[in-house]
Amino acid sequence: MPRLDLKLSFQCNNRCVFCVQGDKRDTEPCRPADDVRAQLERHRARCDAVVFTGGEVTLRDDLLDQVRVARDLGYRAIQVQTNGRRMSYAPYVDALIDAGVTELAPAIHGADAATHDALVQARGAFKQTVRGIRHARSRGLPVVLNSVIVRQNVAQLPAMVRGFVTLGVRQSQFAFVHALGTAAQRFDTVVPRYAAVYPYLREALLLGERAGLRMMAEAVPLCWMRGLERFVSEAYMPETTVVDSQVTIASYADWRHAEGKAHGPACATCTWRRRCEGPWREYADAFGWDEFVPRSDVPPPS
Repeated sequence: MPRLDLKLSFQCNNRCVFCVQGDKRDTEPCRPADDVRAQLERHRARCDAVVFTGGEVTLRDDLLDQVRVARDLGYRAIQVQTNGRRMSYAPYVDALIDAGVTELAPAIHGADAATHDALVQARGAFKQTVRGIRHARSRGLPVVLNSVIVRQNVAQLPAMVRGFVTLGVRQSQFAFVHALGTAAQRFDTVVPRYAAVYPYLREALLLGERAGLRMMAEAVPLCWMRGLERFVSEAYMPETTVVDSQVTIASYADWRHAEGKAHGPACATCTWRRRCEGPWREYADAFGWDEFVPRSDVPPPS
């Protein structure tokens, strides 16, 4: 069944230099508790999993209440997407588990504190997030790590995976930065080229696979994933309904194809065209299509 991505608020105690939400923390109010319940009830017939996201959802004092509502409504899987900092308080992790959280999705964006803290613009954030992951894992709570690929961490991707292995996470996903919000404002200093990313991403994906992690890469076109197609996260994403502050996207997959991503002239002759979503539109608008070389090899049966 599909999944519900429910954005609770845009308040955050990080200020990531690549944040797609931009200034929403200053313009968008928190979703009222009664509306959270209403959304959970409205979408339950279609969705059996929910992701609470934002902003930083753990800043809401009523998050535990919202998790309990989802649990009582029968959502099979309840994920909290978080920067992980509040997880550094072990009793809070216990409270999330007791309320019904089945999975945590924290974020680490560097191999060390200096890189991560600089990217999220919060001193001490790396140490808190790492401690939070350890608390979650010590309690048997599955952890799926998210990391945004930006210019500042490209060369660190393999080292990041080595660190993830020691933390005992179940899955690691690298998402190529989407140039919206703050990332759009800082485009020239944040968005890397695929050619610069490829060798480090390849090494990181294979390194994690050998160590037993489930590795994923998001928003990387298949012409840059030759031999790495098994890591393309879009192939595994469940159908998702996104409830944002001002709009509801019934199908996130349809939105990615129609609005979020793009295909260029060379894509027309690519044998993998039907399986590839292309890059984010903002990337192609800025850099053009010269670096995207159509493939001629025949994809295996789907």
